[in-house]
Amino acid sequence: MKFEIKSRYSASILFSLETESLKLCVEAAVKGGADLRGADLRGADLRGADLGWAYLRGADLRGAYLRGADLRGADLRGADLGWADLRGADLRGADLGGTKLQDNTGKELLLVGERPFLQIGPLGSRADYLVAFLTDAGVYVLAGCFFDTLAAFEGAVVEMHGTTVYATEYQMAVALIRHHAEHWTPAETKVAAA
Repeated sequence: MKFEIKSRYSASILFSLETESLKLCVEAAVKGGADLRGADLRGADLRGADLGWAYLRGADLRGAYLRGADLRGADLRGADLGWADLRGADLRGADLGGTKLQDNTGKELLLVGERPFLQIGPLGSRADYLVAFLTDAGVYVLAGCFFDTLAAFEGAVVEMHGTTVYATEYQMAVALIRHHAEHWTPAETKVAAA
């Protein structure tokens, strides 16, 4: 079957390949050094995909399944990751400047700072990864299907885990997230998000 990766702006074809899945098409494009700037990959199932060093600047990845994907060193500046599943994704060295997320109400969040995310894990009752994002609206946490503010996450931990070892583990992660946010959130964003 022929798969095409189109531009989100003009619907022009950025890359196409006769293969078995869109995931394999995207991986081949990345491996071949294709410029996927502005690619329309909304809702794409890219779980476990090797997208290391991909050029996805401004790509539309809303609702994409990126769980366990290798995004090391990827250029995701200005990409839209609203509702994307990033659990377990390897984002080491990825450039996320200006990347957009969405909160649970659909409000757009803009990632900020030189280190706009922190991934911790595996930890907790599910031995999964927790990802904290520094945004223009404060710190947001992704843990399993939970995505909300750091304060809401703290409340959910108390409610769900009480005083168990999992609660202690999450509380230690929250302390690390606060430290990370204090040092890596730009001063102008701290004032705006307060």
